[in-house]
Amino acid sequence: MPQIYHHNKPFTLESSEVLAELDIAYDTFGELNEAKDNVIWVCHALTANSDVADWWPHTVERGKFLDPERYFIICANFLGSHYGTTSPLAVNPATGEKYYYDFPRISVRDMVRCHQLLARELGIERVKLLIGSSIGGFQCMEWAILEPQFMERLALIATTCSSEPWAAAFNESQRMAIRLDPTWGQRCDDAGNDGMAVARSIALISYRGGAAYNATQQEADPTEVSFDRRAHSYQRYQGEKLRRRFNAMSYYRLSEAVDSHNIARGRGSIAQALGRIEARTLIVAISSDILFPPEAHIPMREHIAQNEYHLIESSFGHDGFLVEHEKLNTIIENFMNK
Repeated sequence: MPQIYHHNKPFTLESSEVLAELDIAYDTFGELNEAKDNVIWVCHALTANSDVADWWPHTVERGKFLDPERYFIICANFLGSHYGTTSPLAVNPATGEKYYYDFPRISVRDMVRCHQLLARELGIERVKLLIGSSIGGFQCMEWAILEPQFMERLALIATTCSSEPWAAAFNESQRMAIRLDPTWGQRCDDAGNDGMAVARSIALISYRGGAAYNATQQEADPTEVSFDRRAHSYQRYQGEKLRRRFNAMSYYRLSEAVDSHNIARGRGSIAQALGRIEARTLIVAISSDILFPPEAHIPMREHIAQNEYHLIESSFGHDGFLVEHEKLNTIIENFMNK
């Protein structure tokens, strides 16, 4: 079970709306050393949670880059998520009832400011490594710009400086599916969840791409006539799996947060924003990622002062950061040892 930090003061969002109080769920692994210089902070992806070992296979292990025998690893569940931090299913102290659809829109910048609250509460003034993939990478970039001296090293994996129309189109299609669920609008915990299952199947297409589907979802006997394909059951299975563990209102708000991502907002340009980053930075792209393709990483390579770039060859698309953990471990270990 995660630990909970209760912040009993108002928290003003980037939209100017105010949350009267906050709960922030977080998990830790390993022990903080006396010098407090062995901290790795992980920012998680869209529907993950603060238990890194649960969703990032073979990383929180001895000899891996999140080795709990060497490092003190922290991961906080971000604002709006379903796993312990204040979200649409939390109780609104102003009404005594759950927020549901009254939960305000949030941005990635809001998520990072919550992380900063927790870091101060835990007495963490600087981390050895701040690491994140996908929307986790969004958070890492924002944090490195907001507080450049907080991290010694930074790892940005399969991510981008701003959400492009291609990614936003996938997200709006997912929200359309949720809105078409006949239960959407009801004030109950599972409202819209069938629509969310459809939304997840849409998202998976962007996460995996054609090469991964064609490699993993072929029929046992492709010469037979088949109207119920293996790919069909895979889509249904993945949608149902998320329906059982998440909720549509959080999913809806988080997809909006993804669409709002732009590190240049209020900072002039992407180049100017990235120029604020002081940490030694690792940039990793996945060759077959159609959501945040390798070319999306070019601005980071051009405008972050101290960086090194690696391209992981993989047929698993955006999800390659989860699947290719051995390749990723080698890259990150080498980066940490330099």
